[in-house]
Amino acid sequence: MADVHCRADGPDTKDPGCDALECPAAAVGAEAGTPVIWKEAPKAITNPGWTDWIPVSGPTCLYDPEPENVLDNIAARILTDFQQLPVNPGTLEAQPFPHTLKGGPTNFYTTAGEQTFNVTILGQTVHLTATPASFTYTFGDGTTLGPTPAAGYSIPETEWLTNDTRTSHSYTETGNYQATVTTNFAGTYSVNNGPPLPINGTLDITTPAKTIHVWKTEKALVADTCQENPNSWGCPGAETG
Repeated sequence: MADVHCRADGPDTKDPGCDALECPAAAVGAEAGTPVIWKEAPKAITNPGWTDWIPVSGPTCLYDPEPENVLDNIAARILTDFQQLPVNPGTLEAQPFPHTLKGGPTNFYTTAGEQTFNVTILGQTVHLTATPASFTYTFGDGTTLGPTPAAGYSIPETEWLTNDTRTSHSYTETGNYQATVTTNFAGTYSVNNGPPLPINGTLDITTPAKTIHVWKTEKALVADTCQENPNSWGCPGAETG
């Protein structure tokens, strides 16, 4: 509530700064404001003891006897503010990369993680948290995976061509493919260190495309190793015919 500052029947009359704050009209023909001290108390208690509202110290000017409900106004716009945050989508990783084999599993995963932001909305300090909720993988060959809660994970190199993870994909044709992952972020917010509240809506961010080169393998019996004969079939730099 707004408690009138320097009221005649209150203790504020002993305040050395009483009547020091003037609240002139903000526009021609408008009424002057009233110096007030903002107070807070629990809603659930009848006849509570009121204490000074810490975020605003000292008297301030009140021009509207029915001031706006700041919390409701923040709630009405919080999704828009959330969707404008500079949330980092992370990166899309692939194993093996940049070359993989046709018909073999390519392990994809993302580095997207939870992020926090402190912003000022309508003069209030608002803490926002963006948390990855689901992921949609686009592999560039016309197939997708998701939305899925699986972010994927890195696997040892010895398992790249044998371990088919929840986020793996096998390309059926050779070529160069542009792969991306879109992360769906859910959010919460708190005002002036209050309890976290859910944001009614989400934010989708897509990573920059990563080029995957899909090759095929050929097998042949050879007599020498590449160390013994650098020009042997299949060795780097060997002539092909």
